[in-house]
Amino acid sequence: MRVRSTTVVCVRRDGKVALGADGQVTMDKVVLKHGARKLRRLGDGQVLAGFAGATADAFTLFEKFEGKLKEYGKNLPRAAVELAKDWRTDRYLRRLEALLLVADAERTLILSGTGDVVEPDEGVAAIGSGGPFAQAAASVLLKHSQLQARQICEEALRTAARICIYTNEQLTFEEL
Repeated sequence: MRVRSTTVVCVRRDGKVALGADGQVTMDKVVLKHGARKLRRLGDGQVLAGFAGATADAFTLFEKFEGKLKEYGKNLPRAAVELAKDWRTDRYLRRLEALLLVADAERTLILSGTGDVVEPDEGVAAIGSGGPFAQAAASVLLKHSQLQARQICEEALRTAARICIYTNEQLTFEEL
């Protein structure tokens, strides 16, 4: 059985960054949990992180990423690249199935186990089953509304929840 879950979206506007996630965890055709917490504050609260994928794998990656942030003085891009290198080359880590979406006051990055560290062109990034839906909604709202970053995040997640069966409306947010 494959565990499916998650929509995580990050929005930047007017010097603010908001990260939001739904709470649903699904295995096959069954919802296992409605209120999972998929967001964390790392780097003494200066970095927001969300995950999509296997929960135990995500917790391992959060710990490793926290270590990289400490090692590289909370330099988000450097910590992300170093984690991605380890994730790709380490025998244990490369079996982890998850994506991370991380943001600080200046940057948003998506990290994968294939060594990707991607900084989106716009002020929007999303991961997970409903990620494409949330990203599309957030991009339109960012361009055609005056909503604040968190409001855009919330509306994008609600849109994804209406479309993606692996996303619900039990939302959590973190902001910088």
